[in-house]
Amino acid sequence: MSEKAQKALTQVGMQEFLESSERQLDTPLFKGFDDEGIELSGGEAQKVALARALYKDSPLLILDEPTAALDPLAEQDIFLQFNSVAKQKTVVFISHRLSACRFSDLIYVFQDGRVVQSGKHSDLLKEPDGLYQELWHAQEKYYRT
Repeated sequence: MSEKAQKALTQVGMQEFLESSERQLDTPLFKGFDDEGIELSGGEAQKVALARALYKDSPLLILDEPTAALDPLAEQDIFLQFNSVAKQKTVVFISHRLSACRFSDLIYVFQDGRVVQSGKHSDLLKEPDGLYQELWHAQEKYYRT
């Protein structure tokens, strides 16, 4: 495996999986296509997709719900790693999970196909009649006991 591929997979938390697996990167990922293949969980497949984006090293990344299949701890690890990796890149991050938006420099809130708010997380929470604040509190209540 190339050093660049190893680095990208490590950045998304796949190093332990690779070390524990008998298969390597050239193994088909889906048994439906090859009897020798392996089956990745939804979260593992999502991490591989993120690693591919990092491997390409493009100055622009567009990520649509990139952590939707990850558990909260894996999602947090991805974001903590991703901030350091994406410093010199423009990243467009599309998400319905507002907790993920806290990592963003600038947030655009869409409603009916139009931008209705934009700003930083802390500023958007201060807008009393803002859609972002309403959505944030709607999601937040499920985390409180």
